Amino acid sequence: MTVSSDLLTVLKAERTEPPKATPPRPALPLAAAAVAAVLVTVTLTAATAQSVSNVLPGSGLPVAGGAVAVAVAVLTLLKPALRAVRSGRAAAAAWSQGRRADARRAASEGREDARTVLGWCLAALVLLGAIWFLFANDRAVQRTFLDGEVIGISLRETASAFGTNLFIAVAAQILILVWGLALALARMAPGRTGRPLRLLATAYIDGFRAVPAIIVIYLIGFGLPLAEVPVLSSLSPVWFAILALTLTYGAYVAEVFRAGIESIAPGQSAAARSLGLSHSATLRHVVLPQATRRVVPPLLNDFISLQKDTALVNVIGTIDAFNQSKIFASNHFNLSSVTVVAALFILITIPQARLVDRLVAREQRRGKGA
Repeated sequence: MTVSSDLLTVLKAERTEPPKATPPRPALPLAAAAVAAVLVTVTLTAATAQSVSNVLPGSGLPVAGGAVAVAVAVLTLLKPALRAVRSGRAAAAAWSQGRRADARRAASEGREDARTVLGWCLAALVLLGAIWFLFANDRAVQRTFLDGEVIGISLRETASAFGTNLFIAVAAQILILVWGLALALARMAPGRTGRPLRLLATAYIDGFRAVPAIIVIYLIGFGLPLAEVPVLSSLSPVWFAILALTLTYGAYVAEVFRAGIESIAPGQSAAARSLGLSHSATLRHVVLPQATRRVVPPLLNDFISLQKDTALVNVIGTIDAFNQSKIFASNHFNLSSVTVVAALFILITIPQARLVDRLVAREQRRGKGA
């Protein structure tokens, strides 16, 4: 009986004893790394400014810009780095005095400031690396890719030829939407009667997704004229390119449509059929309107890739922006005209990418609201 009482006493003591507090993660090492990163960034900024001034003698602009960059780095980065050090010390002091909550809060603030400084220092180092790359080897890279004179000479004709890329992209997108939807519906054809369509659509989609677009363009652009296929062999290179891209991207878009259709709850189709709607009417009035809204973001992603792949049409002799820029590059022994093409693609692609992000965010908000 005494042993049992002693055992109960020990168990109660262990149960009532508060758990041992775990100290917060120390912030001082991270804060010290942030201070070191600021010093390294300042040093490299000054060195880069000096290197640029050596490449551009007689111009005080690089040195002045370097001085301004150093001052900005010191004022904007060193302050939070030192604040992180102070927070780390305050956290250690608060923990030693038994103020657990204050210690954890100070350590968290110190780590946050240190991570912020490290992130900005990393961005600054990337920017300094880009500047060094442009001015390395006596500005050889800058003269090769960013020669202002060649850009000015080639800009007008290259931008005009870029209209061909846009026409190919827009025409192909319209045809791809129709062809991709037809393939998706064929792959989802119901019952035993739809089995042949499903097999053919699956074989087509798998085949064209496996073959690179440039090979399809080459085969169609040169193969159809050689085979003298009626009607098709008389098309222009632009329409050969549109046909090849439609066949290739139709396979990808078909899978996007299929995923959107399958994301619709089966109960909606069942309810529509119970009301007397046929399979085609259910697809047209119930399933496809909802599925189309859901697949807009991935469709836009595919069309962004399509716009970039219009540059591949140069292999069949289409005078697009890339082919036009290569003519200037050959005449001037300089690639600045190709940089113009890259800038044109960036100008039309980045806004669409941001639009995709907004549409995805809207769909996520809608899903949370539901």
